[in-house]
Amino acid sequence: MWDLGSRLPLRDGCDFSVAVAVKGYLSDENVNFLVSPPVPHCHENSSRMALGQNHTTVTKFILLGLTDQADQKQLLFAVFLLIYAVTMVGNLGLIDVIRASSTLHTPMYFLLSALSFLDICNSSVFTPRLLVSFLSADQSISFVGCVVQMALMALHGTGECLLLAIMAYDRFVAICHPLLYHTIMSKRLCVRLVVVTYAVGVFISTLQTGNAFILPYCGPNIIDHYFCDIPPVLQLACSDTTVANVILLFFSALITVPTILVILVSYAYILVTICRMRSLEAQRKAFSTCASHLTALSLFYGSVFLVYVQPNPETASAYNKILSVFYTIVIPMLNPLVYSLRNKDVKAAVQVRALNLSRKGIC
Repeated sequence: MWDLGSRLPLRDGCDFSVAVAVKGYLSDENVNFLVSPPVPHCHENSSRMALGQNHTTVTKFILLGLTDQADQKQLLFAVFLLIYAVTMVGNLGLIDVIRASSTLHTPMYFLLSALSFLDICNSSVFTPRLLVSFLSADQSISFVGCVVQMALMALHGTGECLLLAIMAYDRFVAICHPLLYHTIMSKRLCVRLVVVTYAVGVFISTLQTGNAFILPYCGPNIIDHYFCDIPPVLQLACSDTTVANVILLFFSALITVPTILVILVSYAYILVTICRMRSLEAQRKAFSTCASHLTALSLFYGSVFLVYVQPNPETASAYNKILSVFYTIVIPMLNPLVYSLRNKDVKAAVQVRALNLSRKGIC
């Protein structure tokens, strides 16, 4: 009797052992083939593909957050709670002052109130969840909750990009065509621009979120971030993410590049117009009007470009966390301060509003 051992390949890179037992000679005795049970030797990619066929395997994700140190969590909780409180009070207060003051019923302040509303929504998507993570040992978020958070993040981020570009165009019309300002920037046009901003935000949000979650998630569920951002979520996919990363880069650039061009062209014309002004007082007033908007633009677009518009978004997670905190939590707090502290009209309206409220006994 001879025992022969061999390994037969299967598809997907698997193989199993086969033992063959031959009794006697083939000419005059029976031949028996004994096949041993399959012993898997599959490659990792094959097993991941097999698991990835069920896209609902992952039911929740674990967010690592900003830190795992208990003493740091207590400090960070106090800091971010203060930031969130200032964000809500500042933006809600700015909306109330613009609504109550007739002198601020202009296209510029209408757009500013829309920006404040976006900042409130954007901050509320991230900060409450982050505050809970500092106090709770459970760092998980459901699969559906992760989808919703990513969709809202993309919606508000896209909306803010577009709204900042619209505000730059508003400044261009106000400075370069002051006599036609109220004709061009009518209330109807401003309302339509805000509606279009949200419509485009919903469209881009649907594409970006769908691009991320159409991929299979079959095992790893730990997200190295404090919210469901697109790049760290894509790293958990069980299939190749090259196409998904290209789509992410494409749509991020599709929003940021045109809006940046609108801003640059608008401010180029503004600069030329200001330089042609003969009055130094008029030049100073024009520069002062644009300074707040330029500050907000630099803060927002600078951080967004560094996080999303890069060839390989999977390389610097810790660095991206800091930048993400800046544009998702800190900037919504800074915007009302930037637009009001250097604006005499807003400061005067705040004083009048406070006086009226004090007379009514509200404050």
